Amino acid sequence: MSKLEERFWETKSLQEMNDEEWEALCDGCAQCCLIKFEHPVSKELAVTPVACELLDLETCTCTNYPNRHTLIEDCIELEADGILDLHWLPKTCGYRLVAEGKPLLHWHPLVSGDPGSVHKAGASIKDKAISERDVHPDDLERQFVRWVE
Repeated sequence: MSKLEERFWETKSLQEMNDEEWEALCDGCAQCCLIKFEHPVSKELAVTPVACELLDLETCTCTNYPNRHTLIEDCIELEADGILDLHWLPKTCGYRLVAEGKPLLHWHPLVSGDPGSVHKAGASIKDKAISERDVHPDDLERQFVRWVE
């Protein structure tokens, strides 16, 4: 891994970031890996505490990151030009904050220097979610949470 340009997120747009910078911008909260339902008419979002089957709930990382889009039909690949269209991204998401011209939060690993700071701040799904492997598909729509930002 090459050395990242210091505070690159303050000087570059999402479109200008290289792959390493793009990946580093993820705070590791894994909120995007929670199963969500959108009402077809109102577009109201309902978030479940149920995480994608590929997510390691202890580390909040994907167990098959390179192949996630092939293995999981609904796994959305974030793209710089579409971030603001993804209204379900948490308000704390590094991609969303940069796209909105806002600073990263103090607990973001790029700011804190600590990859575990997102968990210590309570901003991740660590210890709050369950795997979809442990939930019957018919029960998914009955599981909703309010702690997602």
